[in-house]
Amino acid sequence: MERRVALIGLGTIGASVAAQWRLRPPRDMRLAAVCVRPGRAQAARAALPAGVAIVTQVEDLIALAPDIVIETAGHAGLEAWGETALACRAALYVLSVGALADEALRAKLVDAAARHGGQICVPAGALAGFDGLRSLARSGLEWARYTSTKPPAAWRDTPAEALIDLNTLSVPTVIFEGSAARAAQLYPRNANLAAAVALAGLGFDQTEVRLVADPAALGNSALIEARGGGARLRAELAGEASPDNPKTSAIVAHSVLAALDNETAIVRFA
Repeated sequence: MERRVALIGLGTIGASVAAQWRLRPPRDMRLAAVCVRPGRAQAARAALPAGVAIVTQVEDLIALAPDIVIETAGHAGLEAWGETALACRAALYVLSVGALADEALRAKLVDAAARHGGQICVPAGALAGFDGLRSLARSGLEWARYTSTKPPAAWRDTPAEALIDLNTLSVPTVIFEGSAARAAQLYPRNANLAAAVALAGLGFDQTEVRLVADPAALGNSALIEARGGGARLRAELAGEASPDNPKTSAIVAHSVLAALDNETAIVRFA
């Protein structure tokens, strides 16, 4: 049975998901609709496959009864539309995971999913090691740390600019070290993976986060380190940044489609 997929947002990640969908759509799934900002509909049409409905209101998107909704609209978009998406019993794939550091928002979305039979899904994004982290959490996770290393340009328009001169940085420099909760507050546009690690492991207050600006970095890297239950985990994924947004890794869109592939695969990975 074919599943109908809807996309909220057509920024860097949303446009990349749409582009990759054209090249290799997930099995037994159809991109049915995309919600964009008013005034962006005409530009969206050129970027989307034929037959995809374009709407400017999430309510119109939900009226099309999607089975899966992929959120790529940023923290504000998830806050505004997440509950509405879950109310239609859809599986909501959340890319703006950092927004879930807000306990009130997280509770509201979890409650909406429970009441309406929906589901909140967190794709791996630019992160490796989720499977091992979840296993450790089940067996007795004692410690977890997430380290994000990016070129200086990726830290522009963040509190890092008040700490160091990003233009003249010559050595790798830790710009933040603290809890995932604090990282989400100070670096919301860079904290999505930190939030994902916190949700899969010890929570926002006990998960350690280290953010690094490295002038020698050729892209973005995400490292998970954890121990507990008689096991240790160290998993790193490094790759190119998106050409349109240095804060985002280019592989994120592929992780979304890989998660969708897994939904309908005969042999599934869990």
